[in-house]
Amino acid sequence: MFFLASDVILISLAVYLAFLFRLEFAINGQSFPALEKTLILALIFNIPIFYFFGLYSFSWSYVSTRELTSLLKAATLAFLLSAVILFFSRDFPSFVGFPRSVLFVSYFLTLLFTGGIRLAKRIYLQIIKKGNGDKQERTLLVGAGDAAEQILRSIQGSPDTPYFPIGFVDDSPFKQGNLIHGVKVLGKIEDIPGIVKKEGAERVIVALPSADSSVIKKAVEKSRAAGLKKIKILPALSEIVNEQVSLTDVRDFKMEDLLERQPLLYDPSSMEKFIQGKIVLITGAAGSIGSELARQTAKFRPARLLLLDQDETGVFNISKELRIKFPELNPSPVIADIRDKEKIRRIFSEFRPNLVFHAAAYKHVPLMEQYPEEAIKNNVFGTEIVSKAALDYGAKKFIFISTDKAINSCSVMGATKRIGEMICLTLNQKGATKFISVRFGNVLGSRGSVIPIFKEQIKKGGPLEVTHQQMKRYFMVIPEAVSLVLQAGQIGQGGEVFVLNMGNPVRILDLAKELIRFSGLEPDKDIPIVFSGPRPGEKFFEEILTAEEGTIATENQNIFRAKLSNVDEEKLNRALEKLRNSPNDLNPDQILTLLKEIL
Repeated sequence: MFFLASDVILISLAVYLAFLFRLEFAINGQSFPALEKTLILALIFNIPIFYFFGLYSFSWSYVSTRELTSLLKAATLAFLLSAVILFFSRDFPSFVGFPRSVLFVSYFLTLLFTGGIRLAKRIYLQIIKKGNGDKQERTLLVGAGDAAEQILRSIQGSPDTPYFPIGFVDDSPFKQGNLIHGVKVLGKIEDIPGIVKKEGAERVIVALPSADSSVIKKAVEKSRAAGLKKIKILPALSEIVNEQVSLTDVRDFKMEDLLERQPLLYDPSSMEKFIQGKIVLITGAAGSIGSELARQTAKFRPARLLLLDQDETGVFNISKELRIKFPELNPSPVIADIRDKEKIRRIFSEFRPNLVFHAAAYKHVPLMEQYPEEAIKNNVFGTEIVSKAALDYGAKKFIFISTDKAINSCSVMGATKRIGEMICLTLNQKGATKFISVRFGNVLGSRGSVIPIFKEQIKKGGPLEVTHQQMKRYFMVIPEAVSLVLQAGQIGQGGEVFVLNMGNPVRILDLAKELIRFSGLEPDKDIPIVFSGPRPGEKFFEEILTAEEGTIATENQNIFRAKLSNVDEEKLNRALEKLRNSPNDLNPDQILTLLKEIL
C-alpha cells in the first residue's frame, strides 16, 4: 500500500513536471484538459502493469537489479500503450496541439521517481553502514563470484550485521582490481596475510561453494598464518536448498571442510521424482545418518515421512526440527526396536511404506567385539526382520546402509553388516521389492567419530590418543554421504551393492595434527600425541572392495557398483538358524566360527 500510494503521487508528479518543462513553466488553461487526460491514462496503465510485474511484492531492504529490470519493462509497456491511445486520439478536441514530447519526458521521470523510491532504503542502509564501520568487524571475503556477491548484498542490506566488508580476494586474474557493489578485489588467496595486515581485517568469510577442498584449505591456512581465528564458510551449494545464498547460510568453519573432496553435484528434479508423493520409512532415524536422511528426504516432499528408532529423545528432536523447517510435512515419529518382529510388521501393515532406508545398526567396532551376540541380534536379525517386512508389504525399494568394514572383515561389526548385504541379495529375487546396499566409510561428525573425541581431548589439554601412526581411514561428511545414498537408491534396480567414491584415505595422525593446528595450537608442543595401539577388530586400512570384486561404473561418477559373487542362500540360512536359536548361549568363539562359516 505504501508503494501504491507513492507511485500514484510520483507518476502524477512526473506527468505534471513533463508538461511544466515542455511548456516552459507556463501551463495555460487550454493545456489542462490534455494534462488531466494524460495523467488519468498514465495511472490507468502504470499501476495495474506495475502490479502485474510484481512491483508491489518485494523486500524494500533487498531490492536488486531484478526489481529494477521489472520496473523498466513495466514502465515501457505502460508508455507504449499510452502512446498508442494518444495517437488514435490526436483529433479529439482535448488533444489538439498536444505536445508529443511530454510522453517521453514523463516516461523518464516516472522511471527516475519510482526507481528512486525503491532504491532509497537500500542506499540509506549502505550510507548508515559506512558510518557504523567502526562498530563492526572488518571482514575479508574469499571469492569474488556469484555466491560472494550475494553474501555482500546481504551484508549491505542488513543494518544489524556484525560484518564490515573491506574487500575480496580471488585467484582469477580477470577479477583483480574490480569493484563489486563498491567493494574492491584486493588480490589473490596467496596475498591474504599481506592484505590482512594492510587493511586490518578481523575475520574472513570463505564464499567458495563450488571450489574443491584444496582451495578452501589454502584460504584457511593463509588466514591462520595472518593470525585470524574468526573464519566462517559458505557450505557447498548441494547443502543449500535453493542454491541462493545469504548470510543465514554462513557458518563457522569446521574441520570437515578440509577433507579433500570434490564438490558434489546432482539433479534435484530426478531426486524429487524419486521421493515426492512416496511414503518413506527411515530406521535409525535418531542417529547421525538417519537424521540427515530425514532432513534431505523432507526437502523433496514425501507424502509421509516415518522416523523409526528406539531412542525416543532423538526421534522427538528430529521430528521437532523437521516440523519447524517443513511445516507442511508433519513427520510421523515411530518408537520401536527393529528386533521386535510383531511390532515392525504391524508398522508396515499400517503405513505400507514405498521406500525404506535401513540405517539402524550397532556400529562401534570395539564394543561389538565385546558383545558379539548383540551385534548379531541387531545388525543381522534386525535387518532380516525389517527387510522381510518390506518384501511382504510391497515396498518398492529397500536401501540398506552398509560400510567399508564389511569387506574382508576382521571385526564382528563388519561381518554382521556384510551378512546384512547378503540377506538383501537373497531377498531381491523373491518379490517386487528392489533391495539395494550402499557402502561408505567413516562419517565425520557422526556420534562416536574421531573428530568429536579429538576435540574433547584438546579441550582437556591433551594428549590426543591415536591408535597407530600408520592407521588410515576413508572419510565423508554426513550431508555428502547421505546425498549419495539417496542417489544410489534412485538409480538402483535391485540386487546391487553400491560403493561410494570416498576420495583418498586420510592418515589419522595427520588428521590429529591438523585439528590441533585448527585449534590455534601446535602438535607435540602445546598438545602431545600418544599412540595407544590398535583396538580389537581394527585394521590399519579399510578396503572398499575385495580383491575379486572390482567395480562397474554407473551414470553417477561418485557411485560405483561392486561386482559380487552369488550368495549360497541355503548355506546362509543354515548358519543363520544356528545363530538365531540361541545367540545368548553361544560363547564369542562359537559366534566367530559361525560368522566365518557364513562369510
